[in-house]
Amino acid sequence: MHTSALNHLLSDTEYEKFKTDGYMVVPGALEHAHCDRLEAAGDTLDARERQAHDVAADARLSVMDFIGRDPEFLELVDWPTVLPKVWGLMGWNIQIYHSHLVYTPPENDLATKKQGWHQDSGRLNVEMEYHPRPMLSLKVAYFLSDCLEDGMGNFYVVPGSQENDELIPRDQRQVDPPGATPIYARRGDAVIFDRRLWHTASPNGADITRKVLFYGYSFRWIRPRDDMSIEHYLRDCSPIRRQLLGTKVTLRGYSSPEPEDVPLKAWMEENELTADLSRWG
Repeated sequence: MHTSALNHLLSDTEYEKFKTDGYMVVPGALEHAHCDRLEAAGDTLDARERQAHDVAADARLSVMDFIGRDPEFLELVDWPTVLPKVWGLMGWNIQIYHSHLVYTPPENDLATKKQGWHQDSGRLNVEMEYHPRPMLSLKVAYFLSDCLEDGMGNFYVVPGSQENDELIPRDQRQVDPPGATPIYARRGDAVIFDRRLWHTASPNGADITRKVLFYGYSFRWIRPRDDMSIEHYLRDCSPIRRQLLGTKVTLRGYSSPEPEDVPLKAWMEENELTADLSRWG
């Protein structure tokens, strides 16, 4: 873990805003040169997947489990401007459980495009009886293109909706609810959001492709949503990065982790991050 992470800890103001709104924007999380490298890797993957699966050039493309497809994507797993915000919100017992690259080219016939309001995590929202359901995971969206006006394929949210499990009835999820708000982000910004926050994609009427990389973080005792095809990286990864990629060392390393299972905690202790440690034990 690079010590520059200590300059990007979650502030009390950010924590309270996230708990109120269900999301936060991290301006300038990536430098432009870094965006260039990530975009080049994303463009290559986009072209390969469209050809392999006969996806039209103007169709939205989502590629899950993309981290293992290029070393550039691996770098964001523990990115120092953002990971401190994640552990500030979730603690040290975390992992990557899901990733997807989403490219939304300019679209025609926008009036025919339907939105699909939802909370993340699928069956969890059906089978967990407790209300409001717990966060359990969050996502970080890294924007590789500007999304500065409405109609650019914006990510829409209902701020503060993360604790309202019944906000949108199933038969009304293609209609914007009251409070629907587009997220505006610059190239290089990151958006962190609670998995329970009601959100949707929207059509792209701009003349540029909307490009976003999503990294999902969960507690380590949750099963990954993706195949996590990252074994080829593990030998050369740092202990903290291996933790974040879902590994364990001891037999019960997920449910009752030992120090060697969670080196992120030791790093936080070494750097005297008492506020974050006291919040999560």
